[in-house]
Amino acid sequence: MTNVTCDRTGVLVQFPGWEAAMTGRPQLLIPRSVIRGVSVEQGWTSEILGVRSGLVVSGYRKLGTFTHPSGVRRLVSMKRGHPLLRITVDRAAIGFDEILLSTDAAESIAAELRSGVHP
Repeated sequence: MTNVTCDRTGVLVQFPGWEAAMTGRPQLLIPRSVIRGVSVEQGWTSEILGVRSGLVVSGYRKLGTFTHPSGVRRLVSMKRGHPLLRITVDRAAIGFDEILLSTDAAESIAAELRSGVHP
């Protein structure tokens, strides 16, 4: 499963093995300076994410890049049954508008990031 860690520099997302192939990258570093907002949802989001490049196992797993018809671009690693960490970022710096990650550490990561989010 995707590994998400947070420290004073930002968030490191690591995609092991086959996940790297689905996301097109082995990892993503999100510096705190490009984070615009953070929230936690108790589980899977049912919103329409858009056209994907990656994997969807209906109702269980979503992994890859999703582009909504509105133009919102998301990097997604969601797995049903885990809290969802939603990080809004500066697209010019990261290439995405949002990062959606299922992780049991969602609450603690969000709390740490809220202490230093730049508006």
